[in-house]
Amino acid sequence: MTATAPTTRHRTARSAHEADNLAVASFLLGLPGLLLLNIALGPLAIVLGVLALVRGTARRGRALLGLTLGVADLAVLVVATAAGHGTLWQLG
Repeated sequence: MTATAPTTRHRTARSAHEADNLAVASFLLGLPGLLLLNIALGPLAIVLGVLALVRGTARRGRALLGLTLGVADLAVLVVATAAGHGTLWQLG
């Protein structure tokens, strides 16, 4: 038995599906990042959104929204840090 490589059409459909999944993941990570763990979820949403756009996702709007939410996550982090006088979390 010999192993054959997947056809080009199969690989293209698979990478398009993966790009769509990256777009959805970018959105789903960017949304809670506005409230929780924005220091980690913001950059992750940005990277996944950019990867989805580079790979040619069919969900371009979702990837752009995830990218925008990732940037907003970092903006919230900057504002919260400035309001807390340079500390990330104010406990008292």
